[in-house]
Amino acid sequence: MAAARVYENPGRPLTEFPPFGSLLFWSALSLLPDVDVVGLSLGVRYESAWGHRGATHSLLFTLALGLLIGLAAPAFGRRALSTAAAAALVLVSHPLLDTLTNGGFGCALLWPVDHTRYFAPWQPLPVPPIGLAYFSQYGLHVALVETVIFSPILLFALWPVPAQPAARA
Repeated sequence: MAAARVYENPGRPLTEFPPFGSLLFWSALSLLPDVDVVGLSLGVRYESAWGHRGATHSLLFTLALGLLIGLAAPAFGRRALSTAAAAALVLVSHPLLDTLTNGGFGCALLWPVDHTRYFAPWQPLPVPPIGLAYFSQYGLHVALVETVIFSPILLFALWPVPAQPAARA
């Protein structure tokens, strides 16, 4: 949502709240690397290249999808380069933040060149449970920790837009 606020107001003061569609698009895009959890229910092993935090959490996936979104942007009246850059930044934030969690097998950031799963040297985030297990006491704990840690970004995204002064002559 913070990306939507910045993207919709390039180089201008943040005086307009982004359209709902933009908020929805950028929020959904930030979650897209986790599409790999679908494979778990289809028998894909967590630790495989196509398992959770594998290929869809790689820098290659980030760059390729950012480029595709940039190429599609002019069809929606958007600039290709700035849209591609914003999309790549939003996408890469997901696996980089996942490396800050304290569980799982890490992220295959350099896939397909290197299948090593990486963690950051500092792991302040509890690993969230997958699926419906998120709606548990531990899932609530994770949600509260993430809300506190990411509150500055959340506040920026949701901060009320200043009231517009009366129309100027």
